[in-house]
Amino acid sequence: MKHISSRDNPAVKALAKLAGTAGKRGAPVLLDGVHLCQAWLQHHGAPDQAIFDVERLSHPDIAALAAGVSDRISLALDARLMHMLAAVESGQGVAFVVTPPVPTPPEQVDETCVLFDRIQDPGNVGTLLRTCAAAGVKRVFLATGTAAAWSPKVLRSGQGAHFALAIHEHVDLEALLPRLRVPLVATALDGARDLYAGRLPARCAWVFGHEGQGVAPALLAAATLKVRIPHDAGAVESLNVGAAAAICLFEQRRQASAPRAG
Repeated sequence: MKHISSRDNPAVKALAKLAGTAGKRGAPVLLDGVHLCQAWLQHHGAPDQAIFDVERLSHPDIAALAAGVSDRISLALDARLMHMLAAVESGQGVAFVVTPPVPTPPEQVDETCVLFDRIQDPGNVGTLLRTCAAAGVKRVFLATGTAAAWSPKVLRSGQGAHFALAIHEHVDLEALLPRLRVPLVATALDGARDLYAGRLPARCAWVFGHEGQGVAPALLAAATLKVRIPHDAGAVESLNVGAAAAICLFEQRRQASAPRAG
């Protein structure tokens, strides 16, 4: 494993440029931290490059990650250089350079999935990805205008959810509709049924919308079912999109596991 101590080293300069960027589609990104690097190794194997804090190589988690990758693709950086790359103040001493997977869009969608309609806050996108994975959703479609799924803030909020999902980015959601073989269900404030007023489809395509504008009118018009979450409208006008999605997805999951009456 090569040890680097100079910030003027070309490899360090390239890593510093990569840190903190969302990356274009199919371009490398930096995974920062033990958990994300462990998840990458488990699901995708070796990274493009592995970077370690030379002072932490003896720590059990770091040592295990270092043993799992070839010295040929590994660099050991001085702590001050590693600190430059850390996405959070308390860097964990390891980062992977990886090329995110770009899954092939399915010809037909016949499973429960989630459509992200221009959700712009990275924290919301990461939280929603994590909620989808926890609820058993396997595929998500992110419209153009949605925060980049593999950006540092989304990765931190997702906490490894990326590796349990097929993530399709830069999707024209209206063009996707003819491929849906499940009903489209949208959250809305007006003209919508109470979420708890009846059974939800066992499989559907949920669409959750922009933080300020909600779901786009064309998608609302195409929805087979529109639901609203009952709440104290006198206190708040609407729920955060991440909270709303969690309530909807886990209500669907609860109904699917509950015995039908009669």
